[in-house]
Amino acid sequence: MSQNLTYLGKVAVLMGGHSTEREVSLMSGAGVLQALLSKGVDAHAFDPSERDLSELKRDGFARCFIALHGRLGEGGAVQGALELLGIPYTGSGVMASSIAMDKVMTKRIWIAEGIPTPRYALLRQGAFDRQRVIEVPDTLGLPVIVKPAHEGSSFGVTKVAGYSGMAEAVAEAGKLDSHILCEECIEGDEVTCPVLGNGDDAYALPVIRIVAPEGNYDYQNKYFTDTTQYLVPCGLPEGEEEAIQALVLKAYRVLDCRGWGRVDVMIDGKTRKPYLLEINTSPGMTSHSLVPKSARAAGISYEDLCVRLLQSAALDTGKVV
Repeated sequence: MSQNLTYLGKVAVLMGGHSTEREVSLMSGAGVLQALLSKGVDAHAFDPSERDLSELKRDGFARCFIALHGRLGEGGAVQGALELLGIPYTGSGVMASSIAMDKVMTKRIWIAEGIPTPRYALLRQGAFDRQRVIEVPDTLGLPVIVKPAHEGSSFGVTKVAGYSGMAEAVAEAGKLDSHILCEECIEGDEVTCPVLGNGDDAYALPVIRIVAPEGNYDYQNKYFTDTTQYLVPCGLPEGEEEAIQALVLKAYRVLDCRGWGRVDVMIDGKTRKPYLLEINTSPGMTSHSLVPKSARAAGISYEDLCVRLLQSAALDTGKVV
């Protein structure tokens, strides 16, 4: 029996936008839009790079499904605009979105809360020289991961095997961000764990173990190849999945995330200790995306997942203008 979802009103699926992840966002948004339409929701595509957000209010949109990715879509700015417009939206609020988009700020909070995350060094454009760059491996060891502090989808990420590669890696990350994160490389199993819900009612979905070609889970292998394996059930040793789910839930809650999210984790192959890398507050919803795969393993279809997320749309203030 189909559910009557007309009470959700006119819905804007925000997709595209101005960030480096525009292409992925358009794919996510197209999937979400089709899913909502198939459920009878009055859903419409809305690209903030082509239309002003103020048109959402003018055109009578009652809520927004945020399928934007990257700092100009999931970093708090769009969320703040929707707060001012009084239009409920999916995902985390302004503060949690802003913190989660900043990998270094996320780490600082997790470390303060006793949540394990790889050791790191932060380089700010104009505040370091070549000597400082090549000294980073002295602290973090080799290999070392170099990435922009505010990007997603593996843009600008380099795994540096030797001192000679540091300068080029920093320069590559510096093309996208003025803050460059150098991170201890944890070798072992790569997993991810989605979360749905709010506060004490939030719960973790099944863990997915990612097996990428030559261990390289880059932009191409994330979205455009079929050679990456996504294992769910994850097949981890007994007790590890439950431990990771508990850790991920704690990480989600301390940032005050809501609606949904996904935490990426590396498990040290020798010690089996998990290290949290980052949290995504507007995860991908493409055909290759991980939250839908995990939800499916928990018995939630893609279409039902989209509806659940839309039903969770809210404002930080809790007030609709």
